[in-house]
Amino acid sequence: SIVSPSSRCGVTGLRPTYGRVSRYGAMGLSWTMDKIGPICRGVEDCAAALAAIYGPDGRDITVGDAPFNWTGEADITKLRIGYLKAEFEQGNDKQKALYGEALATLRKAGAKLEPIELPKFSTASLRIILVAEAAAAFDDITRNGAVNQLSGQSPNDWPNTFRTSRFIPAVEYLRAQRARALLIREMDKLMSQWDVFVAPAPGSASLLVTNLTGHPAVCMPCGFIDNLPRAVMFTGGLYDE
Repeated sequence: SIVSPSSRCGVTGLRPTYGRVSRYGAMGLSWTMDKIGPICRGVEDCAAALAAIYGPDGRDITVGDAPFNWTGEADITKLRIGYLKAEFEQGNDKQKALYGEALATLRKAGAKLEPIELPKFSTASLRIILVAEAAAAFDDITRNGAVNQLSGQSPNDWPNTFRTSRFIPAVEYLRAQRARALLIREMDKLMSQWDVFVAPAPGSASLLVTNLTGHPAVCMPCGFIDNLPRAVMFTGGLYDE
């Protein structure tokens, strides 16, 4: 996880495009979704860290040889920027006020924000891809009983997910992957119209969508509610960090 801990800790996190950074040496959870990225104090730090770690290493064959040319000099007035209007209007008055101020700050900086919607898609049902791959990744400890030694053993904790997900039929996993391909096409159409879109974090529906489609996102703090940090997230096109 990159976006969720960053948003909850008041720091900046960059979740790169799937296949941007090698995952060699990292503990795997989902082979078709796992991404490695930096959590830093600010955007510039994330850019510096990504510049040092991106690109092929000969060990993770999913990594593409795409350049990373961020300079920080883009003209915000010329960017096509969408925002998930419905998500910014959810929540209590404190949330609406804070996120309204964040959007106002962007507009003051020159951003022209246009309301957009995510593709109409039953994305939640595709979570079986994640849990099936996670069960496979941790199948050894499930089989030998070591999973029973982990601290969280409630129905919604990972150990129980590892156990129950072994019963997902291969047919359902493959059908979910085919549906995922359709979602990727829909997101490709959406992102062809925008350079970036803005969403509140955590809790945005776009998190699950882009976890499946591989789009990059940067999460940065925008204030506090009841002494707890809140954040906004900027999602861009594939390899457009």
